Amino acid sequence: MPDTDILIDPSRMSQKRLAFENPWDYKEFFIGKIKPALNTPMGVLIEGNCLKYLPKIKSDAVDMVFADPPFNLGKEYGKKVNDNLPDEKYIEFSKKWISECARILKDGGAFFIYNLPKWNVILGAYLFELGLVFRHWIAINIKAGLPIQGRLYPSHYSLLYFSKGKAKTFRKIRTPIETCRHCGGEIKDYGGHRDAMNPLGVNLTDIWNDIPPVRHWKFKSKKRKANQLSTKLLSRVVHMSTNKGEVVLDPFGGSGTTYDVCENERRHWIGIELESCDVIIERLESGNLHYHPNSDYVE
Repeated sequence: MPDTDILIDPSRMSQKRLAFENPWDYKEFFIGKIKPALNTPMGVLIEGNCLKYLPKIKSDAVDMVFADPPFNLGKEYGKKVNDNLPDEKYIEFSKKWISECARILKDGGAFFIYNLPKWNVILGAYLFELGLVFRHWIAINIKAGLPIQGRLYPSHYSLLYFSKGKAKTFRKIRTPIETCRHCGGEIKDYGGHRDAMNPLGVNLTDIWNDIPPVRHWKFKSKKRKANQLSTKLLSRVVHMSTNKGEVVLDPFGGSGTTYDVCENERRHWIGIELESCDVIIERLESGNLHYHPNSDYVE
């Protein structure tokens, strides 16, 4: 049965590892042998190109896919990553890993892609071509750049949410009623029906204004200068679309946020990272990075 809980206690400043009753055997998910960079009772990390290793994962193997690929903005991620491909090459690359992930995903599983709206328009259309079911375009409201001459100020990232057929797991999430950070008063009056509001919070919408950028060093590794995702975002999608003991695939490991959250929330995970996995391994083994406060209530 799905668990009902309030997520990470805002007063907790560092993660706490949870033992899991049934450690898995990652070998059951792969065709042939692989050499992990890290193997834990909850997950397995592979260093290499996702296009090489995704075909080695069996079909219908995982319950959720979360992908935060490079955005092709010319950023420096390391010597092995080319983040400055011609548009057509970037789209071709994206379709290859998306089709593999769709194959690996179980019927009813959730597929999330975090990217710029420019790319997710195209990638979402491709998910339709593969027969996946559109559920949401989630806007992550983060002003992370400067205004662009002749355009609107870009202030959100896109999080695509599809499922492979009818979603087998969707857990309703409620968020606290928004208050002004200066005066503490509630921002909305809810049409005069405030007294009728659910005391556990308001239903989560597809516009997320409460995901903080990862800027302070207590939340990210000093060895990786590239942008990192908030643990709050990953905790939310993991709880919304999976249950404890299920399997999450993330083919672009980055700083290891997905794997860290899965370890803490008792989800198994399969991870792939092209650049060195040292930062991820250090994060998972030391447990010294803090979590963003999260007051989501999961029904």
